[in-house]
Amino acid sequence: MTENIVVFGHNSVGIKSELGMIYVDPFKMKESPLDASFILVTHEHYDHFSPEDIEKVAGKDTTLIVPESMKAKAQEASKLVKKIITVKPGESCDLDGLSIETVPAYNVDKKFHPKSNEWIGYILKTDGRRIYIAGDTDATPEARAVQCDVALVPVGGTYTMDIQQAAALVNEIKPAVAIPVHYGCIVGEASDGEAFAKLVKEPVKVELKIRF
Repeated sequence: MTENIVVFGHNSVGIKSELGMIYVDPFKMKESPLDASFILVTHEHYDHFSPEDIEKVAGKDTTLIVPESMKAKAQEASKLVKKIITVKPGESCDLDGLSIETVPAYNVDKKFHPKSNEWIGYILKTDGRRIYIAGDTDATPEARAVQCDVALVPVGGTYTMDIQQAAALVNEIKPAVAIPVHYGCIVGEASDGEAFAKLVKEPVKVELKIRF
């Protein structure tokens, strides 16, 4: 189910789909494949919106999708892509053939990602599966209402959910597969993925995609 998903590190994700390559929050990319059909950005922090890394993956026909609240910021990458599309939290739409839902991503007990910024996570509907990339969020009511086959959730704490909170979330929403992200780089330890896996209950399967 997840053979088409690559986690390059942090929240940097690649998905091979029938529409081509989809990247979410490309960051610290070691290679320059220049093959993106779509690039999705969850919010404007430097470790999620990196024009330097967008340049490494974008091609001449790439569509960049960003939260509407960072429309002005996204212009830093305007010359690197064919076009930029903005979306708001809580939307369900079809963008050039890519079906997505946007889920509010925010903190409930921290100040780093206020709900008022209208930053987002994405549910991508591709190859008959629903893939949730949560972005920088806590276990919000909106996250707990997500229905998906695969969930990529932050576990590093400090700016997002920690191991225990992320495990509780996936135990509640019960995707077939949970993939921990956002650890072992800027925040969290390299061992956080394994610690998270120990707290996740069947029938959810945990796959560790980040390689250190």
